[in-house]
Amino acid sequence: MTKDRNQDQDEDKANYWIFGYGSLIWKPPPHTDKRVTGFVRGYVRRFWQSSVDHRGTPEYPGRVVTLIPYDEWKEMNDIHESYEDEVVWGVAYHIQPEKVEEVKEQLGIREQNGYSVHYLPIYEHPSSTSPIVPRATTYIGMTSNEAFVGPPPRNDQDELARRILKSKGPSGRNREYLYNMAKALRELSPETRDPHIFDLEKRAMRLEKEEGLGLSTKEKREMKEDTEEEMENLPPLKN
Repeated sequence: MTKDRNQDQDEDKANYWIFGYGSLIWKPPPHTDKRVTGFVRGYVRRFWQSSVDHRGTPEYPGRVVTLIPYDEWKEMNDIHESYEDEVVWGVAYHIQPEKVEEVKEQLGIREQNGYSVHYLPIYEHPSSTSPIVPRATTYIGMTSNEAFVGPPPRNDQDELARRILKSKGPSGRNREYLYNMAKALRELSPETRDPHIFDLEKRAMRLEKEEGLGLSTKEKREMKEDTEEEMENLPPLKN
């Protein structure tokens, strides 16, 4: 029996997954009913996407992560190493079928600053040959998008960390994004390797002390409360 278009659409909605490798790790999309820790292959995660609508402003853009195809990344000037068999860890979320269209619309707004939709398989273990999620919607800021900035000038990682410390946008402080990212990655899997993220975290913490870029006690408390509120809505992990 041949399936009609409506059947295909119903099946898509019943199996609609979203893969988060940035803020979606700790700030999930709405209407999720389960989540899976996993990774994608063939990409490198970098803080090379400009943010003017979430973690920065048009006057002073922040920096957020995107995925870069490994073959493109290896032609770029980057001091942080990566390897062909490296993986990018994150979280895949399953969306309630009746809410798929609503979530697509909301994420289309959330990820509008240079990100486009791609579909990737999600794996659970480095030795896995079959994906745990065959097809997950993934928002990627490709190197051709206008918000992609690439490595910092002269590969000055301190300058990138400094910009993150100084940036703030409608979604909060840019440093909150960096620190939450590093913390979430450590908690996802003991196999997580991301020297770029962890080096930026280390540099930012050092610059806070050396250059007086730290937050007040009140600001730290507010940032902590914001993070805790976002993580209250995490769905259970899939067994």
